[in-house]
Amino acid sequence: MEISIVKATDKDIPFILELLYDLDRPIPIDEKEIKIFKNKIKDYFSDSQKTILVAKQDSKIVGFVSIILLRRLNRAKLEMYIPELIVTKQLRSLGIGKKLMHYCIDLAKKKDCYRIRLESGNQRKDSHKFYKSIGFEQSSLTFTKSVL
Repeated sequence: MEISIVKATDKDIPFILELLYDLDRPIPIDEKEIKIFKNKIKDYFSDSQKTILVAKQDSKIVGFVSIILLRRLNRAKLEMYIPELIVTKQLRSLGIGKKLMHYCIDLAKKKDCYRIRLESGNQRKDSHKFYKSIGFEQSSLTFTKSVL
């Protein structure tokens, strides 16, 4: 399977949104919210510290990863944070996620990052196995509080 990884563009936004919904992320309730979600993705394109990479097979998007380069107060180097890594359900376990993550690892090295950090929901046991299989280790717990 030939997979290419490229920076996302405006024309990729509908496919990125579909993949987010595929991972049970919130689905917009109306056109106003769709516009908000699209603008959030566009914000990535205009921010030099953020990137969205898409994996394409025969010019069709089959996965993506979002990246944020963070400046930490207690580190001289950047931290790469990955909020989303999503591969279409039908093509999981075929190496697409691994290819995206290896691309991120190479990019983190080029950007002289001291680490890559990501989060994975407690229920995503297969994702945890995947991250461990490519050298990631669980290093912390995340605590959240909804304020809605």
